[in-house]
Amino acid sequence: MPRAFILNLEDYDLEKTQYTREQIYERLPQRGEFMLLSRIVHLDNDTGEAIAEVNVDPDAWWCKAHIPGRPLLPGVLMLEAAAHLAAYMERYCLPDFEGFVGYGGVDDCKFRLTVSPPATMWLLCKRFDARSRRIICDTQGIVDGSLAFEAKVTGLVV
Repeated sequence: MPRAFILNLEDYDLEKTQYTREQIYERLPQRGEFMLLSRIVHLDNDTGEAIAEVNVDPDAWWCKAHIPGRPLLPGVLMLEAAAHLAAYMERYCLPDFEGFVGYGGVDDCKFRLTVSPPATMWLLCKRFDARSRRIICDTQGIVDGSLAFEAKVTGLVV
């Protein structure tokens, strides 16, 4: 049985943009097709909570090859987008951070529904543990009010 949402989307103004895509990727090192976050609508580093939007575009690079005729957003891209949000919240929104946050692991991952373009996926992120060189966040992807995936992602400062 899926867990409850880690954040209640109704408690947030999803029309508000706290960080644009351009602002996010001024700090995150990913480029090109791996610029997955569309915008961040809520980020509170003190509480360790963040919400981002991912626009699942029918013209995305993976659509032609990932199940031709019925494109499905690859689960690894859902996890990558969640890791971007967690890393940005924990490190890159801090003006003095100079390192790089890489993947340290994924635990308790479940994919609960397929995501096909066009769609909007809301990424929810809640800090579980943070140390000087490691972060762990609970993450979820929500599409049309339903849980698409959930996972605990770990990032390591390298």
